[in-house]
Amino acid sequence: MKKQYLLLLLIAGFLTFVSACRNESGFKTLIITGQNNHNWKASSPVLKQILDETGLFKSEIMITPEKGGDMKTFNPDFSKYKLVVLDYNGDSWSDKTNADFLQFVNNGGGVVIYHAADNSFPEWKEYNEMTGLGGWGNRTEKNGPYVYFKGNELVYDTTAGIGGSHGKRREFIVTTRITDHPITKGLPVRWLHGNDELYSQLRGPAKNMQILTTAFADSSAGGGTMRSEPVLMTITYEKGRIFHTTMGHADEGGGPAMQCVGFITTLQRGAEWAVTGNVTQQVPCDFPSTAGVVLRPDYKEITIDEAIEKVGNYNIDKSTKYLSYLQCHIRKLAGDEAGLLNTEKLMNKVLISKEATVEAKKLLLRELSWMGTDYSVPAIKDLTANAELKDEAEFALARLQTIK
Repeated sequence: MKKQYLLLLLIAGFLTFVSACRNESGFKTLIITGQNNHNWKASSPVLKQILDETGLFKSEIMITPEKGGDMKTFNPDFSKYKLVVLDYNGDSWSDKTNADFLQFVNNGGGVVIYHAADNSFPEWKEYNEMTGLGGWGNRTEKNGPYVYFKGNELVYDTTAGIGGSHGKRREFIVTTRITDHPITKGLPVRWLHGNDELYSQLRGPAKNMQILTTAFADSSAGGGTMRSEPVLMTITYEKGRIFHTTMGHADEGGGPAMQCVGFITTLQRGAEWAVTGNVTQQVPCDFPSTAGVVLRPDYKEITIDEAIEKVGNYNIDKSTKYLSYLQCHIRKLAGDEAGLLNTEKLMNKVLISKEATVEAKKLLLRELSWMGTDYSVPAIKDLTANAELKDEAEFALARLQTIK
């Protein structure tokens, strides 16, 4: 096991070095892991990649001793970091480490509570106030009320009972409850999350807590409470800000719960808010709606070059994912003449390509008919000689002439 830990530390160190070379100014971030009833060896590297991908964070992974090991040897210097991400559910830390972490938060340090980290430390009063709500660990009514939505009413339920449950993993609709919070501003009111555990019956102090989103725990998945359970929360503790996400159950390589664009985006935005109190990141064009789950197998946002390349192979019977991204990208460039012209040039490459499908060219002609410029006229004129594209090309030319 020691060899495995050393190997993981070497890998984490290498990834940190690469990240530092790419971004010298990111918020220094510590991901704590090493004990968990979930697959932390899969989840922690993914958390690091997701955060570092923004360019805002410079993350490193710290692995605690094994369960039953000497926790006095786990003594991070929290003062070196702006953000601490907890992917941990295991043995209690030493009194000194607890005190140092508490001081970090009291002084304004940011914290992300990820998935099963809200199971941790049921007897640590301050930690439970930082998480707002938690589950398992023999939590009961003594730890605080259940908190959930009934319709549009926020309920604090002091009924006796266990803390923490979930049904079978499945996709579920996430509902945004606070639409003007920096983390959720611009997100759809409802969107579909990838296959995941939906935590229910969480309970805790619930002090200084805002529930940003919920999901309905229906009984068809087994163990459902038939109420809207918290999914994303924010908590303030002294000067510190805490972002709490119950999503993200990890499979090997992360899996659909972590690959979901909804999880990725809210984690990135929540982490930024925890550090700064604001969010500068735009909602990505591939953010899901209720129409379907959107996954990023490599955890990276689609680029406009990739979208254009994929649109060129468009088939009407296949996904419209890349076309939707292109349309969103164009809308976001409103007023940016240089950005629109660059996108128009990329679209023209598809128009003149011999490999691009007829369906792809029809779609791009439709877009260019309202956002194109004189730059596109030669390529569109050439397409009027193509019987399959003649009508769309002539329409685009006529519309461009009208706009002029």
